[in-house]
Amino acid sequence: MDMATGQISRWFAEEGARVKKGDVLFEIETDKAAMEIDAPASGTLRNVTGKERVDIPVGEPVAWIYADDEVYAPISPQVGEMSAKPTEGDAVPPTSHSVAPPSALRGISPTGGEIGQSQGERATPLARRLAREAGLKIAEIQGSGPRGRVVRADVEAALSSPLEGEVPAKRTEGVASEGTALKSRPVEPTPPDRPSAGHLPLKGEGDVLRLFAEGSYELVPHDSMRKTIARRLVEAKSTIPHFYLTLDCELDALLSLRTQLNAAAPMRKTDKGEVPAYKLSVNDMVIKAMAMALMAVPDANASWTENAMVKHKHADVGVAVSIPGGLITPIIRHADEKTLSVISNEMKDLASRARSRKLKPEEYQGGTTAVSNLGMFGIKDFAAVINPPHATILAVGAGEERAVVKKGEIKIATVMSVTLSTDHRAVDGALGAELLGAFKRMIENPMGMLV
Repeated sequence: MDMATGQISRWFAEEGARVKKGDVLFEIETDKAAMEIDAPASGTLRNVTGKERVDIPVGEPVAWIYADDEVYAPISPQVGEMSAKPTEGDAVPPTSHSVAPPSALRGISPTGGEIGQSQGERATPLARRLAREAGLKIAEIQGSGPRGRVVRADVEAALSSPLEGEVPAKRTEGVASEGTALKSRPVEPTPPDRPSAGHLPLKGEGDVLRLFAEGSYELVPHDSMRKTIARRLVEAKSTIPHFYLTLDCELDALLSLRTQLNAAAPMRKTDKGEVPAYKLSVNDMVIKAMAMALMAVPDANASWTENAMVKHKHADVGVAVSIPGGLITPIIRHADEKTLSVISNEMKDLASRARSRKLKPEEYQGGTTAVSNLGMFGIKDFAAVINPPHATILAVGAGEERAVVKKGEIKIATVMSVTLSTDHRAVDGALGAELLGAFKRMIENPMGMLV
């Protein structure tokens, strides 16, 4: 929902191919997964403008499906807004107006939906959005696309061509709401006595690169996942008032129970021979403990919205999984109701498919809280960034032997430090402390997770 562009990783059908409704046409590589897109109708695939491995704006047609009784109307290369703009001197093939637009011409967008081409629709979805945000009327913009269709370049041209008496703004700030003209403010020129880049805020790539010697670095372009992670982290830290609570949990009872449960696991037959039906990890038990803690403190199982507090009826726990190039958080749904063995096997499956980017959107979107565990890397404690729409996230450190004082005597215990990050708008200090206390009781008395 929050993507602006996507990429087609590969086509399964070629120009001119006969396709049936439901056939897989192409695969989209989103910011976190790969999704197959089916044909919305039966017919002949024509005008395939969506190229593989090229950023395509959401809503932009990538191909057209013609019914058997429709006349093929070639589309000008200008129709694809992802196509390169012609340079001066390049010949642009004229759009054919001799053939009437097919009555049921259907376009396929990168999101898998159909795009109508009725005579009343004179603009691409992207052009409409840009015009709306800038306060322009589509009807007043001259279109250069097929049959006079307004494309992105036309909107940009209209913005760069001021009306008589107006001075064009070199940069605009903010986004106008629907029906409101976008207010522009000229960017003042940089004074000639500008200090060196090392004393200025680093706002762009150029500012950063000036700090390093030429030839001492290489530039690696950001992929869509890294861009999404960066944007969401900035959004989370900028808009969510974080605060943090930390405490220590003793793990000896949990480790003992885990050993007993794994030893008692029944064997099951597979193509590789007999294997245990499950193998519990500490993280599996942390997920269960967090879910049960949320059910014990229901006011903390919430999400903030401007108009109301969303109170969740179940604990859907997201678990941070590191994958090449980034991070994804698959979700254990209704973790409060599932047994440890079910959570363990489900988590292994989700993590495996996350690393191969085969998760479905519903498997990593939503959730009511999250767990981020860096204990396997030896990290003692850290604070995690909340992942909206969650109001909490639990950062789990390594379990290690520490000296603890019990009844006036120094003992050795296996201790794990955990830090709860909370959205102060939804979960204040006392409520967060209550939630973390409930989690600690579950971890230190793990038999409660079995009943």
